[in-house]
Amino acid sequence: MTVIKTLAKSIREYKKPSIITVILMACEVFIDVLIPFITANLINVIKAGANLTEVLKTGLILVAMAIVSLACGGLGGYMGSKASAGFAKNLRGDVFRRVQGFAFENIDKFSSASLVTRMTTDISNVQQAFMMIIRIAIRAPLMLIFAVAMAFIMGGKLAMTFVIVIPVLVVGLLFIAKEAMPAFRAVFKKYDRMNESIEENVRAMRVVKGFAREDYEKQKFGAASHDIARDFTHAERVVALNSPLMQICLYFNMVFVLYVGSKLIVTNSGTVIDVGQLSAMLTYGMQILMSLMMISMIYVMLTMSAESARRICEVLNEESTMTQPEDGVKDVRDGSIDFEGVSFKYSKKAEKCALEGINLSIPSGATVGILGGTGSGKSSLVQLIPRLYDVTEGSVKVGGVDVRSYDIESLREAVAMVLQKNLLFSGTIKDNLRWGDEAASDAELEEACRLAQADEFIRSFPDGYNSWIEQGGTNVSGGQKQRLCIARALLKKPKILILDDSTSAVDTKTDALIRQGFREYIPDTTKIIIAQRVASVQDADIILVMENGAVSAMGSHEQLMQGCPMYREIFEEQSKGGDFDE
Repeated sequence: MTVIKTLAKSIREYKKPSIITVILMACEVFIDVLIPFITANLINVIKAGANLTEVLKTGLILVAMAIVSLACGGLGGYMGSKASAGFAKNLRGDVFRRVQGFAFENIDKFSSASLVTRMTTDISNVQQAFMMIIRIAIRAPLMLIFAVAMAFIMGGKLAMTFVIVIPVLVVGLLFIAKEAMPAFRAVFKKYDRMNESIEENVRAMRVVKGFAREDYEKQKFGAASHDIARDFTHAERVVALNSPLMQICLYFNMVFVLYVGSKLIVTNSGTVIDVGQLSAMLTYGMQILMSLMMISMIYVMLTMSAESARRICEVLNEESTMTQPEDGVKDVRDGSIDFEGVSFKYSKKAEKCALEGINLSIPSGATVGILGGTGSGKSSLVQLIPRLYDVTEGSVKVGGVDVRSYDIESLREAVAMVLQKNLLFSGTIKDNLRWGDEAASDAELEEACRLAQADEFIRSFPDGYNSWIEQGGTNVSGGQKQRLCIARALLKKPKILILDDSTSAVDTKTDALIRQGFREYIPDTTKIIIAQRVASVQDADIILVMENGAVSAMGSHEQLMQGCPMYREIFEEQSKGGDFDE
């Protein structure tokens, strides 16, 4: 019931077509059940010697009823399609908006591939189930009830055949569902893993080709696909039992009614049951069994979609670990940053902290460099500033205010991040740059690109700033992509600019020119630069050296050269290797 209530919220403006569909299906059933009754009476009247006028009159009534039934069925199909497609649209939008409000911790919990599966395959399954519920799931039970009632009215004891047939079918369907459900559940989890494999393979295509591992990836995907096929085959084999079971019951009913009914007519001269009643019994028997067949289809479909519905509701009912204050602070005073006793874990279940005991004060407008090995906590540290994650202990303050007290949108408007693997979106270069400022003029775009050392290569393209960028920026180099992302961040004119190893793909000369542009264009912005090269942070006001989730040393270049052996060793190694550039 909880799942149904959650999903029902997405029907909204499609309640009316859903209700109309139900009413039309009920009308269609009522007419379809009446037709055999009238037909039976017509047969009996003809047998008794009725005139042509009476026969034509009844025939016209039957034709009119058939037309009305057809109209109800057709219109019901149209309204049902409209309602189910609209419901799926709303549900997909609700899930997408929910995901947009998730913290990174929530997204890490589900995985991006699983979220994509839930918004595509799972919602399609639920859409089909909803269509069946408002159409077939209304029509089939009503038809079953009305047809059974009419069968007992018309056939008397002859209708007792359904007392045998219906329990056999119900028990068989329950067995089928019990056997098929675990297989369907397993399949959806394997879908998630297969999608993760596809996503990983597509993103890392250059690496796969670079190491000539196409055959390995094909085998891995083939194994995952075969695993899903095996589970589906098992489930479908079980579900396929539905058809022979229905056929056995159908033919048993026909043979029983024909044999027993014909015998009663012959032996009792039509006093117990007449030809018209026998005809009606055959029709009602067919309607009853077809209704049961439709119910079995519904049961199988609902069995499949139940797991999809549960997975969708998991997302809809997931509470973001990041709460938005009711009256959040909307004005970020300046770019000062304070870490006070900060410890951080990516998950509550994690045994070890990614950051521990961080105490740090950065004045507004300062340039801060961060060095450290892989896994030292550099990226974790800066992700706490725009509140992509919340601290586990302590507090992070921006402009003297705890980041948890800010309106999240206002805080993130004041912070710009440029990542090493930052993404570009499909569209023109101008479209991508205006993510930083929608209202930016062409002159402002060009100025930001000049400062980011991107203007020259942009003008070398045939269409200049109107050049098309493919999804993910696959048609530009790594260095070009990074410079476009830096220009996009500069257009935001943030109070805090974070560059997470975002100049790793450019040469040291270009890196130096970009940093010079920062000093001239955004002197009052606090700049945090994570880098692997000492040259990228040498002229920073403060340089942090991080190790194992803690700040092991802090100071200017000169101070660290004298007091931090690790920093001096990195500097000397890079100087010898030619990475250092004066």
